[in-house]
Amino acid sequence: MPHDKKKKRKKTGVPDRWLDYRPVGQRIPGTRFIAFKVPLKPSLNRQVPASQSFGLWDLLDQVESQNQELGLIIDLTFTTRYYGLSDVPQSCSYVKILTEGRHVPSDATILSFKRAVRRFLKENWDNDKLIGVHCTHGLNRTGYLVCRYLIDVEGMDAATALELFNSCRGHHIERQNYLNDLQRGAKRSNAGINEPEEEAARGLAAEKPPQTGTTDGERPPQTGTGDERRPAGDDSTEEKRAGSRRGPRHRRQVGQAAMGGLHPTPALLPTPLVSYVWSPSAPATLARYSWSDMLSGGKQSEDPKPQRHKL
Repeated sequence: MPHDKKKKRKKTGVPDRWLDYRPVGQRIPGTRFIAFKVPLKPSLNRQVPASQSFGLWDLLDQVESQNQELGLIIDLTFTTRYYGLSDVPQSCSYVKILTEGRHVPSDATILSFKRAVRRFLKENWDNDKLIGVHCTHGLNRTGYLVCRYLIDVEGMDAATALELFNSCRGHHIERQNYLNDLQRGAKRSNAGINEPEEEAARGLAAEKPPQTGTTDGERPPQTGTGDERRPAGDDSTEEKRAGSRRGPRHRRQVGQAAMGGLHPTPALLPTPLVSYVWSPSAPATLARYSWSDMLSGGKQSEDPKPQRHKL
């Protein structure tokens, strides 16, 4: 007898294990980067305890509590169900880079990420606004692309980039194929990173929505998937509709509806030591501090010579 094929259930709930990850990390010293898990739209936040709900306005509040200001959100999730542009505060710009989980991001995805960062830095050279990056848990895809940028563009060594990201996020990158590529893989070319792509969209939400969430203590079952569920699970497994099977794995969207065991938490690093400044002649780099000084908590380098990767 032929086996009845099980219909794939459309995922509509909170991502699996989303509650297990801290919402927001800290700013990575000497950069504009800050990582966080995916904020949820109000209808999804109503499925979690009120004390653990986390939306885009909560994101702004938590960043502000660190005496920082968020300027750009780069959304790497491979789905559009977690929130939309109408949920993004008007004070933030937004870029969607559909990035499939589990696989090392393609060169096209990496280039789009670099271009989004470079464009923001160029347009915001006169302020210190942050670039927020998230996937489902703000860990694997997020950590890979942030570290990839630090290695390829900033000339940072892989070990330092990984330690900085892990410490500031409060969780360690888990996927071994991502770690292997960062530690032993070839650097990606920076050719074309200053060429413009589509302009980032401006958020449409003018005011914070009413408080959402279930009664504290209640924890409804989570039916979504997340990128850290197990080595073979991520939000792309059930959300293939967000990208074409026949087309390239990477597709950039701007201005469209958006998204959508723990390791011991390491000690978080101090707040940034110096602003991340873009200049037309070279990548944004630290002028007075070495990365090793930051990690060790030591004093300023006597004769800092930041590594630079030739464009």
